[in-house]
Amino acid sequence: MGSLHFSPSCGVIKTLYGMIGRQHKITTLGFFLVILLITAISVQWMDMSILSGAFQRNSNSVFPEVSCSTECPERTVLVPEAAQSSVAEACPEYFRWIHEDLKPWKATGITREMVEKAREVAHIRVLVVSGVLYVEKFKQVFQTRDMVTLWGILQLLTLYPGRVPDLDMMFELGDMPVIKKQAYRAAAPPPLFHYCGDSSSHDIVFPDWSFWGWPELKIRPWEVLKKELQETNEGRKWEDREPFAYWKGNTKLSLARRDLVNCNATDNKEEWNARIYDMDWHREKKQGFNTSDLVNQCTHRYKIYVEGISWSVSQKYILACDSMSLVINPHYYDFFTRSLIPTIHFWPISEKNKCRAIKYAVDWGNAHPKQAKGIGRAGSQYVQEKLIMKYVYDYMFHLLQEYAKLLRYQPSVPEGAVEVCYEALICSVKGLRKRYRLNSMVNNASESSPCSLPLPSNPQNLRAFLEKKRDLIRQVELREAANENSRQAQL
Repeated sequence: MGSLHFSPSCGVIKTLYGMIGRQHKITTLGFFLVILLITAISVQWMDMSILSGAFQRNSNSVFPEVSCSTECPERTVLVPEAAQSSVAEACPEYFRWIHEDLKPWKATGITREMVEKAREVAHIRVLVVSGVLYVEKFKQVFQTRDMVTLWGILQLLTLYPGRVPDLDMMFELGDMPVIKKQAYRAAAPPPLFHYCGDSSSHDIVFPDWSFWGWPELKIRPWEVLKKELQETNEGRKWEDREPFAYWKGNTKLSLARRDLVNCNATDNKEEWNARIYDMDWHREKKQGFNTSDLVNQCTHRYKIYVEGISWSVSQKYILACDSMSLVINPHYYDFFTRSLIPTIHFWPISEKNKCRAIKYAVDWGNAHPKQAKGIGRAGSQYVQEKLIMKYVYDYMFHLLQEYAKLLRYQPSVPEGAVEVCYEALICSVKGLRKRYRLNSMVNNASESSPCSLPLPSNPQNLRAFLEKKRDLIRQVELREAANENSRQAQL
């Protein structure tokens, strides 16, 4: 991995966006230079406040090039007093899963040896020491997942300066969970952060990179895209949408997706009420992503979610469309999806009989438009209201706070780790990558405290919640079976 150090000339950018006012002593001369820079380029740069959701798009959105060298600026680490808040609001319910993800280490704590053990499968090691972020890279990462994940952690450090504890974490940045439960029945597993988990793994679930934008696929940062999707929903009524189920994506990533193609309408097959479109991302990139804009895909009353290699970042975009989401039996989860409830936030679809299940769901929804529209709206409200970036950062904050409590040693910067600073992650990229990072930048420390972390669920309540979800799915399956029996009897 190349050097992550950049010169004080890049520090001007950091100061310009209010990022290091709490960490550096700014001279009077530096202040006036900043004012001059703001005046010179404000007509060209886009700025967004993550917490307010304000997004200003200028006619000229090309960012000026900045001359950067190879060193992060010298910094004086200041630890401000914790932000004061009279009464912290309650976190969304899905925050309770933090306790479940960290439960394997509740009795033993986490030792340096445990963390080092996770190095065998990790892509990077991430440390926070005295409010400064460091990284050690072990192996190549797909696209820029590592850098964008680090960018997200930098935003957290800015949002809650001085409040993120010292940390030592291993991250696996692929698709599949890797810490299998069956391998650690007699001992505590190595702690490993990852974007998703499943019932057979101990991976600690962490928000994925796409919340800060996915420039390789031209998918904008979540706070920007979420607002655009909401505006689209307001201008496109559910009743006026196509009365079919829609899915568009790479059909080659999994058996479930390849099988989903069979649900498409053709001249020689039964009408399954599905419209499935294959996406060749290589061809799409050559064409400038003209047909892949997610804002233009909220055109049907029903949208299908189907996993790829594992979980897919697309679920939040699908839920945000106001369409009734048809979720094909998922095997994986990310940090917010475990609290989604079948028939409330989405409609469950059997993996084995997906075509017939999709047809039944669409027929039922078209016959019960008020209920179907309500499910679509509930799923959309879930991500529009409970998945704002403030909560994404609060989830990260509480997860890392609880993780730090389990550490049985004082983290220190290992040999080979390098500092990660705003200068590096802004000045080292151009075009969309720079734009997305600037669009997803936290501009100021939060004036309020993080939301209040819910207590752990007691085992009885957790079992009851999971059984409720299973029962709701069984009810849908019984209704599908009864409908199919009735259809067969009429033949």
